[in-house]
Amino acid sequence: MANGSARKSSLKPSSRKSFLLPSSVIIIVGIILALTYQSKLKPPPPKLCGSSGGPPITAPIKLRDGRYLAYKEHGLPREKANRKIVFIHGSDCCRHDAVFATLLSPDLVEELGVYMVSFDRPGYCQSDPHPNRTPRSLVSDIEELADQLSLGSKFYVLGYSMGGQAAWGCLKYIPHRLAGVTLVAPVVNYWWKNLPLNVSTEGFNLQQKRDQWAARVAHYAPWLIYWWNTQKWFPGSSIANRDHSLLSQPDRDIISKLGSSRKPHWEEVRQQGIHESINRDMIVGFGDWEFDPIELENPFLNNKGSVHLWQGDEDMLVPVTLQRYLAHKLPWVHYHEVPRSGHFFHFTKGVVDDIVKTLLTTDAEIK
Repeated sequence: MANGSARKSSLKPSSRKSFLLPSSVIIIVGIILALTYQSKLKPPPPKLCGSSGGPPITAPIKLRDGRYLAYKEHGLPREKANRKIVFIHGSDCCRHDAVFATLLSPDLVEELGVYMVSFDRPGYCQSDPHPNRTPRSLVSDIEELADQLSLGSKFYVLGYSMGGQAAWGCLKYIPHRLAGVTLVAPVVNYWWKNLPLNVSTEGFNLQQKRDQWAARVAHYAPWLIYWWNTQKWFPGSSIANRDHSLLSQPDRDIISKLGSSRKPHWEEVRQQGIHESINRDMIVGFGDWEFDPIELENPFLNNKGSVHLWQGDEDMLVPVTLQRYLAHKLPWVHYHEVPRSGHFFHFTKGVVDDIVKTLLTTDAEIK
């Protein structure tokens, strides 16, 4: 593994503005579409688990607000584990896609005393939707899950891709509950207020045009995103349409090698509908956040924990330039840049062991 350094051009701050396209253009286009296609703009209601005609509930806890949250346990039994991890999945995934548990060496599980719980984020698989979802509400779900499962006063958090929004939220809202945090290829919000315009634009322009437009719509006109990602006139979000053509060669090689084994629960992921899962991820991920991760302070000044960020340098979904800037602005975050790797680099043999061991080992023990 190699640690990357940010390019000098990316580190020059510039004023924060609405970049690349004025919001007024999106709004005008949206109003025209709304007046013309009112019946197609509103997403259908989600198919709630346990409801008539909806999917069954097989792995729930019931939250204080009445929603169900589905989870899955891995590793050692809770009562025998020394280290407990909450894993937060990415977009178009679910609790069954906990590769950081399933690919973890059994010897390492025993050596470090690892227990891991994965859960369906709201709107995915068997967890009820949360139409007012925010990074903060995701943190509340995680904390309540940890308390209902009796994970103790402190636990570890591992967030992948879109799961990064909740991992950043944990650092903001519940730092006192954290034993350590790892973010793997976390999606960056181009509209974070302290992300300089030139850095945002550089990363934004590395995306395909279809994904640039989808991100704009999610930010400026979220009420339009369902129509945008389901209409057939032009391509919507590549993630929403499950189009892998934008992936880097290392990612294509991994997907080809894994075949159907990578997504054994493919049909369950969106069983409650695309809007409260994929679209809601985009609305939250590229919306106006209540905080800016660039303003966060080190929660582990006592050296009893650490924060790690892992990123492949050929990731076409999350541009590496953005992570390099974050690593520069947050020097207390341990940055690990993986050369010749894309968004799915953790499927490479031995990488999950490296990531989890680094999270669970104190700085003094890391070799």
